[in-house]
Parts: sequence; C-alpha cells; structure tokens
Amino acid sequence: MSELNKIIESLQSTLQGAEGVRSVYFLGIGGIGMSALARYFNSKGILVSGYDKTETVLTKQLVAEGIKIHFEDNIELIDKTAKLVIYTPAVPKDHTELNYYQQNNYTVVKRSDVLGAITNSSFNICIAGTHGKTTTSTMVAHILRHSAYGCNAFLGGIAVNYNSNFWPAPIVSESSDNNTCVVEADEYDRSFLKLSPDVAIISSMDPDHLDIYGTAEKVEEAFIEFSGKIKAGGLLLSRFGLKRTAELKGTIHLTYGVDDPEADVYSTNIKMDHGSYQFDVIMKDWQLNGVVLNMGGRHNIENVTAAIAVAHHLKIDDDKIRAAVADFKGIKRRFEYIIKEKGQVMIDDYAHHPEELRALITGAKSLFSDKKCTVVFQPHLYSRTKDQADGFAEVLDLADEVILLPIYPARELPMEGVSSEMILERMHSENKTVMSKGNLIKHFSLEKYAHVEEGYNGHVIITAGAGDIDTLVQPIKAILEQNKK
Repeated sequence: MSELNKIIESLQSTLQGAEGVRSVYFLGIGGIGMSALARYFNSKGILVSGYDKTETVLTKQLVAEGIKIHFEDNIELIDKTAKLVIYTPAVPKDHTELNYYQQNNYTVVKRSDVLGAITNSSFNICIAGTHGKTTTSTMVAHILRHSAYGCNAFLGGIAVNYNSNFWPAPIVSESSDNNTCVVEADEYDRSFLKLSPDVAIISSMDPDHLDIYGTAEKVEEAFIEFSGKIKAGGLLLSRFGLKRTAELKGTIHLTYGVDDPEADVYSTNIKMDHGSYQFDVIMKDWQLNGVVLNMGGRHNIENVTAAIAVAHHLKIDDDKIRAAVADFKGIKRRFEYIIKEKGQVMIDDYAHHPEELRALITGAKSLFSDKKCTVVFQPHLYSRTKDQADGFAEVLDLADEVILLPIYPARELPMEGVSSEMILERMHSENKTVMSKGNLIKHFSLEKYAHVEEGYNGHVIITAGAGDIDTLVQPIKAILEQNKK
C-alpha cells in the first residue's frame, strides 16, 4: 500500500471516529485553500496548528477558532507529534520547518493530495477555471446550504453570508446524509487533477500560471484532462464559447452563458437596478423567472447561471433556488461593495489576470456609467506581469484613471527589467501613474474624490489585485468618508 493510500485510510478512520490521524500541522496555514482544510480538520475535533509567514485577518480568525499559529520559521515552535504535515507549493524548498519534517520521516503531503483523499468517497461538485471559480463555487455551496440540501464546502474565498471559506454538511438535512462536497478546483500546480468530480464546471481556460505550464496550450490540456476525471454518468457544465469545447469530456455536457440562446443554459431579460440584476434562466424544458442577484458585474450573472444549473440538476426546488440567489451577499474581494452611495462607489476585487480585470472594469462601468472610473491595481507576481503585460495594459486603458502599485512578489524573487512600469509604458491612456502605498493614501484626499450631492455624478473607485492591496481598502474608505463630511 502506498504512503498516500495509508494516509487516506487513516484520515477516513479518524473521521469515522476510529484511531487515526489526531493532529495535523499546516505549512502555509494562512493561504485561502489551506485555511479551508484547517477549518475542516478543526471541525472534526482534530488538533490543528501551523505556520505562516505573515499574520492576517484570516489567521487571526483561525486562532480565535482554537487553531495555534506562529509566524517564525522555527522548529522549536512546530508540533513534533503531528501525524500528518500538509504544505502548500508556495512554501520555499529551503524552508527550515519543511526540511525538518521531510528529513525526520514525517508524513508530508501537498494540500491537493489531502483534499483528494477527503473527497475520495463523496459526491463532488468541482468548479474549475482560471477565473470565476471562487465566485461560482461559493454560489453553488450557498444555494445548497440555504436550501437545506447540505454540503461540505471547500472554497477559495470568504463567503460574506457565513464569513468563512469552509462549512461542514449538517448532521441532518432534508436529503439526509447525502455526503456532498463543493470544491474549488485549483489549476495551480495541476492540483485539480487529484479530484474526482460527479459534477464539474469549467468557467474559463485562459493562459495563467505559465511558470508552471509553459504555454497556453498546456493550460488548456490540463483542463481537458480535468474534465476526463468526471465520474461515469457525471455532468460537465462549460462556459459557452470556450476554446476546445469539443475536446472536453463528461457523460452529460452542457454549456452556459448570458444572452446566448445557443447555450444549453442561459440568462436573459436582464434588468439593472443600482448594482443589482433581475433576469430569467432558460434551458430546454425548464425556466426560472425573476431571479434577483444582489451582486455587481455581468460576469457574475454568468457565474450564477452555472450555479443555478447545478442546483436544478440536483432537483432543488425552484423557489428555494430563487430565494437562495436573492440572499447571496457575495464573496469578500469579489466585486465587493465597500461604499455604495449615489455620488460615490468603491469596489474591491481580487482580480489579478487581464480577463478578470476586463470583467471587473466593464461590469462597474456598465452599472455606473455616469461616474468616472478610477482603478488602483497591484500586479501579482513578476512572472505573471512579464507574461501578461500587454493584456494588462489593454484592459486598464478601459478606465478613466489608473494607479499602479509596485508588483507584489508573493513566492517569487525579482526579475530583471520586470516592474509595474512595464505595464504603464504599454498603456495608451494619459491618466496613469505608478504610486507607492503611502502616496496612494494621500492621493485619495484630493478634492476631486470628494462626495458632492448636487450636480456631481461622482467616482467609482476600484481596488484590485491578489497581493496585500486589501490592507489599503479600509484606509482609503476612511479618507473618502472623511472627505464627504
């Protein structure tokens, strides 16, 4: 029996109440996917502890939930009794704690292996895509929870409704013990190929993580391979118009879209009302009228269309689907309204790929067409900036004003000649600049951002990026709110 099979057996024994893994240690516990797994084990009464590089709002929440975390790479602080050590590929190979565990014969595995083990015997709804997967997976999980269908949810974002990226299936639900898992299927490091979907969604296959895949074609091939993981008789939902759609697999394969009657499932009759949408969802032999989504961005109509199609496939009642969507409050940092007033709107978003930025900016401009659009963007990773500089420049030119922050390096070392100026010099707009974080805060105290009621349409200000730009959101909000007094 392989080491991984032993881990799977031990995990399953533990979760069924027998002796098995009783303590788990996480390297990179503050990551969004890692923290969901940590919460899962913690909910099962297993002792959870871990390391992360930086204290964040999320790590503080984990500590408040009873998980012990430290922020120094120090083997004196680790759990040496841990039976299972889970790490993220973002942890550097020379990390002292990682090397200690590996050199002293601990069971050390990637997050993707453990997630694959946990979901090995469940009914799995897996949502993949280079963008759109976090929102769509959270929408699916929310509909299942709100309707009392029930599920375990492993998400890549914090659901505003529940302030968490994980929740367990209820012990008793209307469908009894259906053992359903909703999983965000991450393409980074080919992690999603460890999953076994019964239902899968593919929202996009645009080139990303080229440091891993090398070419756009290799990215597409990984998604095709992911579709081949769908169990016999399973359902695949893919966004209408994806390249290489014909090569995707799945016993049942449906496409979805917005105002695309050629798609198998599509939303239409869309009406906008100050940041919200009302629309109908149509598919062959079924229609759901009067759906209300209280979340901005036309791309989110597309995302919820896929989520609604999954709920219908699971035979969830129409009224329950409609009620759940209306109650959906969104995901933190996914078209999240920070300020939403007549003369001033502020939106924060995790967008870090050109196509995500395109959806974000066009969505905001369509909803608030009377306002000037200012985008503050923090590029994420030197490699992505180098690979996508032309795409970033083209999309950012859609805004009326663009402020670029220096690149957030995350796991990478600097690359010679790669900086935010690489994007700036490719842009055609004249209203553009690169600015430090400190100067950015001062910038928003300018009179032009002041809130004036009469004869002033105002600004829509967007902060975007996957780095630490989120730490600037509340300071900017405070300045904008001070300006209007």
